[in-house]
Amino acid sequence: MGSIIIAMPKIDDSNRIAATIQNFGLALDIEICSSGAEVLRAVHDRDYGAVICTKKLRDMSYAELADYLPIYFRMVILTSDAALETFSDRMFKLMLPFRPGDLAATLDLALAGYYRRPKRKPLPQRSAVEKQIIDRAKAVLMDRNGMLEPEAFRYIQKNSMDCGRTMVESAQMILLMNKS
Repeated sequence: MGSIIIAMPKIDDSNRIAATIQNFGLALDIEICSSGAEVLRAVHDRDYGAVICTKKLRDMSYAELADYLPIYFRMVILTSDAALETFSDRMFKLMLPFRPGDLAATLDLALAGYYRRPKRKPLPQRSAVEKQIIDRAKAVLMDRNGMLEPEAFRYIQKNSMDCGRTMVESAQMILLMNKS
């Protein structure tokens, strides 16, 4: 579900914008912020959406905030400055005063071609046999090279990445080398 983050220096203005969005029937997750730092914390936990803001927040301008926003968020700038330029295809300008329908249409446009944050796939769980192979290889490294357990694990991990193998394959190689 798309998220709307409303960022304005005055909370009353933000509440009016939120009420307008809700009255128009848009079923969106809405959060109200008063600073750019709050906006950046809020976008971190969301998949995609739009930030509605004015030209100047308490701690930064809209241009600074736009530089920090991830690609899966768009920006709608509410302004009365006709000369204000938007410098990105992810920025939309809505002139003040506006009608509720204009705001809804701008939000629809902003969210239409959103970029979803790629979902992280859960890491595959190792079987008991695979864990045992890795543990035995760590024990060999700890015994032979005087490594601590985290160092041995990191060694196997780095070796697997460098060689393009899985950790289990790298651990098996360590065990085979130890036999000879």
